[in-house]
Amino acid sequence: MPETVLALYGARQLASGMRAVRANTILIASDIPEAQYGFRATAATRSVAETLVHIAWLATSDRVIHEEHRLETVEGFDFDALVATSRVEERIARSKADILELLRVEGERTAQWVESLPEAFLAEAVRFPGGASVTRFEWLLATKEHELQHRAQLTVLSRMLGIVPRFTGLA
Repeated sequence: MPETVLALYGARQLASGMRAVRANTILIASDIPEAQYGFRATAATRSVAETLVHIAWLATSDRVIHEEHRLETVEGFDFDALVATSRVEERIARSKADILELLRVEGERTAQWVESLPEAFLAEAVRFPGGASVTRFEWLLATKEHELQHRAQLTVLSRMLGIVPRFTGLA
């Protein structure tokens, strides 16, 4: 990623964006009644609760990849184990209040971690099989976008439950 882009949109701005995305995720989660947290669109999909816990857990995988292992390549990395850990977390029974608190705590923890990352670290490349690569910054930006994708799923689930999502305003 060119240095000028990092200078315009760096760790501080990314963390701010992550906070805004998480705050809106929490609003949607708050609007869904706890009795509906077990709802899933089909048997093969995550429930509302599982989706929210997955969202809360996303940054944990970033810390494993970028902080704990500081991977330079994902070749040979055991993503299946990471996904299995997420699935275990998603299936732990939690109350709505517990899930909302998990979203708040993990969201802020992640934003603070991202703010602390130096530009040189964010500019490091992580290679994929076949030669493609992304910077750590791009990877973390993709995590924020991943949450937005899951929030879109929650919007659809809300509609299926008869809830008008606050971001659409359309009855």
